[in-house]
Amino acid sequence: MIKGVTLGEGAVIYHPDLVNLYDCTIGAGSRIGTFVEIQRGVTVGERCKISSHSFLCEGVTLEDAVFVGHGVMFTNDKFPRAVNAAGELQGTDDWSVSPVLVKSGASIGSNATILGGVTIGRYALVAAGATVTRDVPDGAIVAGVPARIVGQAPDVASHIYSELAS
Repeated sequence: MIKGVTLGEGAVIYHPDLVNLYDCTIGAGSRIGTFVEIQRGVTVGERCKISSHSFLCEGVTLEDAVFVGHGVMFTNDKFPRAVNAAGELQGTDDWSVSPVLVKSGASIGSNATILGGVTIGRYALVAAGATVTRDVPDGAIVAGVPARIVGQAPDVASHIYSELAS
């Protein structure tokens, strides 16, 4: 289902009948894979790639040139519950979105989980299968559960310096 999507020039949605996109923005030149769900209010920047079977919930913002691997799961609620204090099924007034920001040039490996309320820095690399529970600095490589810094992306300096020079 595709409903209420603002689609930038040259953006491609592979197999539109096999995705669930609604009330979101997809930037120019971005590519959306099969079996992806992107919910209301999500912004995907320009030239991003969202691989198959990934889930981007309300509150997620991807800046430009972000890569999202297969089966990546974003969350937006730090304390999820089915019912409110009165024992009734929770509604939209019973919780608030914990936003996620993924900055330009970052890459998220397959089957990673990104918890609500975090920022992933520019050109950072999240390893496959990692669970990101806190902010990731620019250019950091994180891996594990929970994700910890294990290195520095080798090409981050050239990207940052070339942007600063222009």
